[in-house]
Amino acid sequence: MARRRTEMLTDVELELMIALWKIKSGSVREVMAALEDGGDRAYTSIATMMKILDEKGYVTSERRERTLIYAPAVQKSDYEGRSLKNLSNALFGGTPTALVARLVDDGELTDEMIQEIKKIIDTRIKKDDSA
Repeated sequence: MARRRTEMLTDVELELMIALWKIKSGSVREVMAALEDGGDRAYTSIATMMKILDEKGYVTSERRERTLIYAPAVQKSDYEGRSLKNLSNALFGGTPTALVARLVDDGELTDEMIQEIKKIIDTRIKKDDSA
């Protein structure tokens, strides 16, 4: 039985989910091949982690012949939103403006990146004004 998806993913689980989101669905071997490091891990370790993701409700599995095929049960955008909300609550007292201010104050953002962020905010404001 799947557990609730309220818990956040570990670093390894997130890495596997990113690979699975990239390939849409696949076997353990296909997920391993899609990993950023080229899947330089033991097959059994990845298979165990995929089973845990299934138990947590982050993936679904379907047996095709003798192989389990995994697919994301959670959209990447949904997890991104939940992660940002969790980060905002944990580090910034639940204040999204503090999170955005910290991001914008980061010296690694280029002027182009800041302009892109401004454009996204301007688009959202126009959308809200027309609603």
